[in-house]
Amino acid sequence: MSPSLKNNRHREVARAKYLDPEEIAEKVDAMRREGKSIVTINGSFDLLHAGHLEILYQASLQGDILIVALNTDHSIQGYKGLHRPIIPLEYRRELIAALKMVDYVTWFHALDPRELLARIRPDVHVNGAEYGENCIEADVVRAHGGRLHLVERIDGLTTSKIIRTCASLVN
Repeated sequence: MSPSLKNNRHREVARAKYLDPEEIAEKVDAMRREGKSIVTINGSFDLLHAGHLEILYQASLQGDILIVALNTDHSIQGYKGLHRPIIPLEYRRELIAALKMVDYVTWFHALDPRELLARIRPDVHVNGAEYGENCIEADVVRAHGGRLHLVERIDGLTTSKIIRTCASLVN
């Protein structure tokens, strides 16, 4: 194997975990026919850090298949501003897919994931406890028979705090 092909093997492995949002309902139905329970979590996962790893790990314990739904760059800009994301979707997908605990990665263009979650109909949807039992995803998850699992945030670990720390180092 040539060095350039060998060096890109991780991208091939990552892409094998990508689920096109337009085909996701059919793929999830096939997993369910195999008796698999489906867990979802969504977010930007910009500047991947240990807090992200903790919530993803906790999510992976909630069922058989963990699907991570990432906001697209345009979606993130809609609620975090034009300066975000720091890491473009192409690379955030790759980073998340590289994690052994993640089975699949998909993405959504809307400001929130409800339409995508309605197509997936997760058995469990995981969210940060700071969003609470009445988070925007709650109604669509429960409407399809799913439940929420909330995970406490690790104090001091947020992407925004990391950005502020980095900015203070250059000033």
